[in-house]
Amino acid sequence: MIAEIVSGAVVGVDGFAVTVEIDLARGLPSFTIVGLPNAAVRESRERVTAAIRNNGYQFPNKRITVNLAPADVRKEGAAFDLPIAVGLLLASEQIECTVAAGVIILGELALDGGLKPVRGVLPVACYARRNDYRYLVVPDANAAEASAVKGVAVVPCAHLMDTVDFLRGGAVRDMHSPQAGSPGPACELDYRHVLGQHAAKRAMVVAAAGGHHALMIGPPGSGKTMLARRLPSILPPLEEDEALENAKIMSVRGMMEWQGLPRTRPFRSPHHSASDAGLVGGGRNASPGEITLAHNGVLFLDELTEFLRNVLESLRQPIEEGRIVISRANANCSYPARFQLVAAMNPCPCGFSGSPDAVCTCSPLQRRRYLSKISGPLIDRIGIYIPVRRVEQRYLERNNPGTEADSASMGKEVLRAFALQRERYSGIGTMHRNADVPVALLDEMCPMSAEAERLLSDAQRAVRFSARGRTHIIQVARTIADLDGCATIEARHIGEAVQYRVPRHLSE
Repeated sequence: MIAEIVSGAVVGVDGFAVTVEIDLARGLPSFTIVGLPNAAVRESRERVTAAIRNNGYQFPNKRITVNLAPADVRKEGAAFDLPIAVGLLLASEQIECTVAAGVIILGELALDGGLKPVRGVLPVACYARRNDYRYLVVPDANAAEASAVKGVAVVPCAHLMDTVDFLRGGAVRDMHSPQAGSPGPACELDYRHVLGQHAAKRAMVVAAAGGHHALMIGPPGSGKTMLARRLPSILPPLEEDEALENAKIMSVRGMMEWQGLPRTRPFRSPHHSASDAGLVGGGRNASPGEITLAHNGVLFLDELTEFLRNVLESLRQPIEEGRIVISRANANCSYPARFQLVAAMNPCPCGFSGSPDAVCTCSPLQRRRYLSKISGPLIDRIGIYIPVRRVEQRYLERNNPGTEADSASMGKEVLRAFALQRERYSGIGTMHRNADVPVALLDEMCPMSAEAERLLSDAQRAVRFSARGRTHIIQVARTIADLDGCATIEARHIGEAVQYRVPRHLSE
């Protein structure tokens, strides 16, 4: 006899349906799973066998074939344990299903029949809603996560017998309304603790308001890391759709400790020893990397020149496209990667090139080798260069953080600019920030006064920016105009944007 149960799996960060087909035939007893299962799926034979026997059912003494369709997609994880066990009980006619079609079942079985949490429940719940499934059966520990997706009845089960009772027509346990999430506790890192550095803090406001990539260059101890780590404190909370995207990524990585949809923008700071697979994703079993975990948030690369060159070069495509495609012999996955890159580096190996406070001991050859670790194409993709000098003695002696600009006031500026951009770009694809404006829409979205256009042309002739560099200047100027509440880009906005575009230490 044949039984069919619908389960789910994940490719990239998107869910899809897997039909679990069970066939019981005469012949020597065996238990075969086909459909490109990995080791964890094949090991479900032992877990399913023990769970069925330990709950008073008879394990079928027949030739058992389990097919996981579609058969050309690799299946991973232990989420197929529960649908396989239910399918065996149905095929052997030990239970009957009175629930109408439209059920997806997920869950890992313990040997006593208990259910353990699995990864990727949220993407499968989103798939179930899109395809009009009525019920989603999940382990208790995944129920709150799945309930964040409205439109699908979540059936939380703690044991195999709970699932059997539901399929026999039992009532669905009432679920509490999903938590809406919160922006999280107040960030302990506040810009009021950054003494001096007024120009750098202004640049961080501009970068945060428009989503522009930024590179800080300065001597050691000047506060580059302090400036970067406080960036989340001035960013607005995630929108509903953004929060769901980030929750799906966390679910796939198994990082979900459900307390509602996350509202705080992610901040990822990988060590400079990270591999290209760790940064952009992939590996033997393709999984999201740091740039995907930083989706809709900030990716901070401290000590930029210490990263391997091939690792940094792998960022060029996702910076432009907002996603990363991992192609392997056995996998082809697309992960979202719309992140804001913030990097920090010293101007030379000793760190004091161009500093008025110390003498640089590096030779010209050493400086060239040091800076050559970062390619021109990668530098050209960064919109704002921020020179950071050591804090002046008068700020340190004052030691009065109360007089410094704090994150609350800076965040209000960013939020106002964000609101203007949301209104301006509403209904235009996935474009939300000035940094996302394509060349084709620059004239429409970034109108300039005649004086601003003349200043930009003069700067182009003097500095010879690349075409991409010119685009960055216009995008950054649009953000500065938003911070000023101006509908048109004026000459003063272009002037400030041009200053952010000159990589002083990198051009030496």
